Amino acid sequence: MSNKRRLWQIFGPVLCAFILLLVIFLMPWERTFSKDAIYQAANSQTNTIFKGSLMKQDAYKDGYVPFYGSSELSRLDPLHPSVIAQKYHRSYRPFLLGGPGSQSLAHFLEMQGTAKQLKGKKAVVIVSPQWFTKKGQNPDAFALYYSPLQACNFLLGIKKDTVTNRYAAKRFQQMPEVKGVVKLGMRRIARGQKLTGFQRFYLENQRRMLTNEDKFFSTFQLRDRIKKINKQAKLLPNTYSIKALDKVASEQAAINTNSNNFGINNRFYKRRLNKRLLAKLKDSQRHFNYTKSVEYSDFELMLHQFAQQHTNVLFIIPPINEKWSNYTGLSQTMYQKAVSKIKYQLASQGFDNVTDLSKRGGEQYFMEDTIHLGWRGWVAVDKAVKPFLAQGDLPRNYNIHNYFYSKKWQKKPYQISLTDENPLNDNSKESLKEK
Repeated sequence: MSNKRRLWQIFGPVLCAFILLLVIFLMPWERTFSKDAIYQAANSQTNTIFKGSLMKQDAYKDGYVPFYGSSELSRLDPLHPSVIAQKYHRSYRPFLLGGPGSQSLAHFLEMQGTAKQLKGKKAVVIVSPQWFTKKGQNPDAFALYYSPLQACNFLLGIKKDTVTNRYAAKRFQQMPEVKGVVKLGMRRIARGQKLTGFQRFYLENQRRMLTNEDKFFSTFQLRDRIKKINKQAKLLPNTYSIKALDKVASEQAAINTNSNNFGINNRFYKRRLNKRLLAKLKDSQRHFNYTKSVEYSDFELMLHQFAQQHTNVLFIIPPINEKWSNYTGLSQTMYQKAVSKIKYQLASQGFDNVTDLSKRGGEQYFMEDTIHLGWRGWVAVDKAVKPFLAQGDLPRNYNIHNYFYSKKWQKKPYQISLTDENPLNDNSKESLKEK
């Protein structure tokens, strides 16, 4: 037997399998998802769903509403938005997007795959001032949510050089998870250049493969939380009323927070706050400052995307557990300055649906733990969400400003109101609208 034939017998099947696999992933495939699968995906909060596109596209066409946030969405108590929507047969269903460590930069990238489906529709964003640390998005957390598919969508969707595209590409470059041709493409966009012919060819084929992967594997490893939602829904009154919900919230919270003086969920307190750690955390947050952060510009990326989509957005700003902030020394005055800066950034650009809960952290049973909305907090959220989502879908027009990508804005201590030293009234290049 010749050496060539022997080599073919060894490597031939591997090569054929590789070619077959390549053909399969490069061919266009169609797939539909059942309503049950979409409902499961909407509540699973898995990274696979976050990074993909197809399940979300089908869901938004079917009346689901994206709820963008972070780890607060993971806590499925009876007053959680998904439970309330199921119990009272709302015309919408929340599609939960985010988890621990997801912030504006990760959300902006995730949004690249659903722009068409959300055009002129609605969304809810729970934006935490605690995202706004000095350096913003943690690179390790970003790696959990980074989607090569959405990175390809971002790069291939660029039609012209803009401040938004340059800023976004620069930020993505700074994330270690962004590598290879994608990173090279980001580098060119950050410089105001177009993709090369090879980069565009490579990214188009990469996107085709990743889209097929999304079709094949998006339903794998979904967390089935439907039984838990149904179980929690049984604790709610059959007839909807805020008063009745608030009564259930108080009863459930009293049962689940009786092991400590902070009003923190018993399970969280037992697992995360032993005596040794509690001693270390005393006055540990005295020097925290959320008023100066790159996150304000990352947040602007989300606002830009909503503006491009003409999406009507409800923003919810949560509080911090007041007993906890008193213990750790976190300044409520500083927190309110950060809130005022966020609200200014929203209001000055036409985002006027804002529910500010930031001063309610001292109310009993409002928080579930140290920083996350809990039982009565979710009731307050529903008071805003229910009428907002009952309105018809009317496309919104916004007044987006490049100023909010500037380091000047990132470092500005805070902004009290639209009339207080309005930076958008100056004639600097940074204040010009993006054309």
